[in-house]
Amino acid sequence: MQAHRMLDDMLDHISHSRQTSAWKPLPEEVRSEFRSTMPRLPSQLEQVHQTFLDSVLPYSSGNTHPGFMGWVQGGGTHVGMLAEMLAGGLNANLGGRDHAPLQVEKQIVEWMRDLFQFPRTASGLFLTGSSLANFIGILVARNAALGLQTREDGIASAQPLTAYSSTGAHRCISQAMDMAGLGSKSLRKIGVDTDFRIDLVQLEEAILRDRRAGFKPFCIVGSAGTVDVGAIDDLRRLREIADRERMWFHVDGAYAALGLLSDEIAPMLNGIELADSIAFDFHKWAQVPYDAGFLLVRDGQLHFDSFHTEADYLRRDSRGISAGSPWPCDYGPDLSRGFRALKTWMTFQVYGAERIGQIMAQSCQLAKYLAERIESEKELELLAPVALNTVCYRYRSSDADCINQEIVVKLQMGGEVAPSLTVVNGNCAIRAALFNHRTKEQDIDRLVQRSLEYGRELSRSASRNRAA
Repeated sequence: MQAHRMLDDMLDHISHSRQTSAWKPLPEEVRSEFRSTMPRLPSQLEQVHQTFLDSVLPYSSGNTHPGFMGWVQGGGTHVGMLAEMLAGGLNANLGGRDHAPLQVEKQIVEWMRDLFQFPRTASGLFLTGSSLANFIGILVARNAALGLQTREDGIASAQPLTAYSSTGAHRCISQAMDMAGLGSKSLRKIGVDTDFRIDLVQLEEAILRDRRAGFKPFCIVGSAGTVDVGAIDDLRRLREIADRERMWFHVDGAYAALGLLSDEIAPMLNGIELADSIAFDFHKWAQVPYDAGFLLVRDGQLHFDSFHTEADYLRRDSRGISAGSPWPCDYGPDLSRGFRALKTWMTFQVYGAERIGQIMAQSCQLAKYLAERIESEKELELLAPVALNTVCYRYRSSDADCINQEIVVKLQMGGEVAPSLTVVNGNCAIRAALFNHRTKEQDIDRLVQRSLEYGRELSRSASRNRAA
């Protein structure tokens, strides 16, 4: 009975998310509950569940709420939640061996090959998210440039490599260079054009400059949906440059790559099908619960060769549980892997790719609506073109940076809508990332209304302080 109650509570929570807060501050008495020592004796499940209801559920990050607009996070669904329950019951390890859960993951690999028009020999792998997927993409690109002997010999004696991304690329790209042993300074961050896409002239100049200086340019990273403003680089032109310069072309498509599911968005991703590798997340625009990242690599053999390691305890057979080779552990660092594929598989099975694409298009329409609302208010200013579903704006003021920072805090504390802060062209910006499928125009209207109210209130207060 307690298990049924717990399930009902979560279904009710998802169904009535609008009646909760997008976010609320965590009281000190709640924080103190999680500073106790490890329990030595058992407790009743009912008691522990009540603690969850009282001290965890009301103070979660809020991304299931329709007013949550702060970061690039999907809203999840009850289907995904139920799939997580089923996966937990199975407790399957998807590192390898021959069992049905791996067939589910392999089917999604096939779906992604078809979606991105990759060959049958391409490889795919579920990971925690695009940060790790981008890292593995950089590692495979490194091995393509230096040879597989680097797995044993390291890179100390190799010609120094350089990679290239826009200044708007996610921080995980420089982290990937760091973790791959190449150094974060070896990532050349190229300026952007007026649409916040990587400047192709600057890119080519940087590649030429590095070649003349004795470096080996090995990888171009294109962004399909930059983290701040949602810009999509000219992916086809990047492929052309990579071909001419004999370089790997990787796409960080963390949130926008799956826009191929939408007829309206797909044309903006022209050229993504030409990438050597693509990183993206199902837990963003596709609304799969966290975590469900993915990497697709065109050269599946190189991907395999970059990670496969022989071990007696991982012996492969043609029959029995140890059949089914190659295994996912041959394509990444994890031998212990959860059943992330099930919630992704069930989301696509229940809703269908067409409906998921429609949700993506709707979020872009909401972003256009927000941009129109901002441009209709003389006190507000749009700070970047709206390419997809992310909108950056600010309240106009003589002390705009301080006031907009405070507006965002007040919005978050209010609990109705929760955007985040970023910087666009040196200006502090209110950033609304519209990824929750539950968000409606009424939530956009509330965001604009509260931004104006708080902006006016703070401006009046600043004027009184200056006068005093």
